[in-house]
Amino acid sequence: MAVSTGKLATEAVNPATAQIDSLSTHDMLELISAEDTTVAAAVHAEIPHIARAIDEIVARFAKGGRLFYIGAGTSGRLGVLDAAECPPTFSVPPDLVQGIIAGGDSALRTSSEKSEDSREEGAHDLTARNLTANDIVCGIAASGRTPYVLGAIAYARAMNAFTIGLSCVPGSELAKTAELAITPATGAEVVTGSTRMKAGTATKLVLNMLTTGAMIRMGHVYGNLMVNVQPTNEKLVDRAQRIIAAATSCTPERAAELLAEAGSVKVAIVMQQLQLSRAKAEEKLAAGKGNLRLALLTNE
Repeated sequence: MAVSTGKLATEAVNPATAQIDSLSTHDMLELISAEDTTVAAAVHAEIPHIARAIDEIVARFAKGGRLFYIGAGTSGRLGVLDAAECPPTFSVPPDLVQGIIAGGDSALRTSSEKSEDSREEGAHDLTARNLTANDIVCGIAASGRTPYVLGAIAYARAMNAFTIGLSCVPGSELAKTAELAITPATGAEVVTGSTRMKAGTATKLVLNMLTTGAMIRMGHVYGNLMVNVQPTNEKLVDRAQRIIAAATSCTPERAAELLAEAGSVKVAIVMQQLQLSRAKAEEKLAAGKGNLRLALLTNE
């Protein structure tokens, strides 16, 4: 039986903002900001579940698996955004993390509400990606009841892929259907039912944690440095040089020389820290499976 949207926490009327239209612009923004401050606590409460999700993602990446975000509307757009930012940030293949939105890419710009009502379309869109048992599917739906997402999760479970349900309604159908539920309870929105606000913010925070945490566990970050960055334009060349200098305490001039010689940040750091040639540094990285910290600890 379908859940009435009127009974969902994300659709409830927020008494704190009941008169928001009568306030001055300043007071209106104070109220919105006050509501936004509750989001971080809701996400923090879900850290144990987010941590388990990251460990599952990393384990399946090691087996050749992929992470799929799938959602409709704001939820779908946030998934596509997070997926799109992984290759330039961490230099991973574009198919490692993929975002799927109901209605296809055109729905990124133009709302496609009807697309979210089909369970079959959710399953179909995953079928088109050749889903396997090594993959992870993270269904995203603020309400936890979107048919498109529920259909995708049901199909993923049938394929033995690991499933995560990210919603903002505890006990939702999505939370019950997925193997692992991540449910930051953000409550009633500033504007009733406008889940692009607090629920959307919570979703973005969780997605940031999932991919950033997974990439850190995979060795794509050294300390807090983005060592997998690819120097493909002037801004990124400058960033790469600054990362090398920070990691090795060398001068900016030496960092520029190392980057030019090494062709990558990780190789440059190993060259400087272990005083190796480029070829030997590449061997060290290969022995450490691309993990810079492991490569620097390998002294044979």
